[in-house]
Amino acid sequence: MTHPGPSDSGPPESPGGDERPVQRLLRRPRAGALPKQGSLRWSFNWAFEGIVFVLRTQRNMQVHVVAGVMVLVLSLLLGVSRFELLALVGAVALVLVAEMFNTAIEAAVDAVVTSYHPLAKIAKDVSAGAVMVAAASAAAIAYLVLYGRLTEPGRDLLRGVRRAPTHVVVIALVVTVIAVIGIKAFVGQGTSLRGGFPSGHAAAAFAGWMAITLVAQDLTHAALISTLAFMMALLVAQSRVEAGFHSAIEVVAGAMLGAGVTVLLFQVWG
Repeated sequence: MTHPGPSDSGPPESPGGDERPVQRLLRRPRAGALPKQGSLRWSFNWAFEGIVFVLRTQRNMQVHVVAGVMVLVLSLLLGVSRFELLALVGAVALVLVAEMFNTAIEAAVDAVVTSYHPLAKIAKDVSAGAVMVAAASAAAIAYLVLYGRLTEPGRDLLRGVRRAPTHVVVIALVVTVIAVIGIKAFVGQGTSLRGGFPSGHAAAAFAGWMAITLVAQDLTHAALISTLAFMMALLVAQSRVEAGFHSAIEVVAGAMLGAGVTVLLFQVWG
């Protein structure tokens, strides 16, 4: 019996084994297939899972997030400089990261130590102290940056935002994303980047459509711009349903959430 030579062999059975990079890039994935473990999508997915877990289970994290959002929104209303905004963003991020490390250390200690141990107590106390130091530093930075602007005579908090609608758009997108993560954490379905109620992709897409519509309403071709933006948002929503990541109800809920948050913020600060 003769064995087939290299020229007689058929196509490889394993997909992607002998394919060129371009062929692997253009190959259509199976519908509903999950990405490979270790892929970039999984890395982001697990990272968001960690954020959702901390938001769902840690009351201090919830307080830090609310306070951080309030400080950043207030800084945009006061029209702080880029350097001052950078300091505030860094301070808020430091507190959130410290709280997440504190939660991770506590979970690791509880997984290993099943009874009281003085070293376990030290680990938890030091990690909690790190959060306190970060929070105190963030409070000091917020005071130094915001107090002088808040005490200026004749300060109009909404004037800066009205002059720069970009701030309203950024705030609307941030609030939309936070609302989606919070609702998913409360409902407990799906993951942060895949599935669950509501659809985050649809929420962000329709928030962008509504922001474009409101910003461009005084332009000559405002209706055309709004229609094109709506078509793009609709395609995003339709792709989530077609791919099987979301149901139609989840997509509609996300679209209503994103558009509603944007309209509300533009009515308040626009």
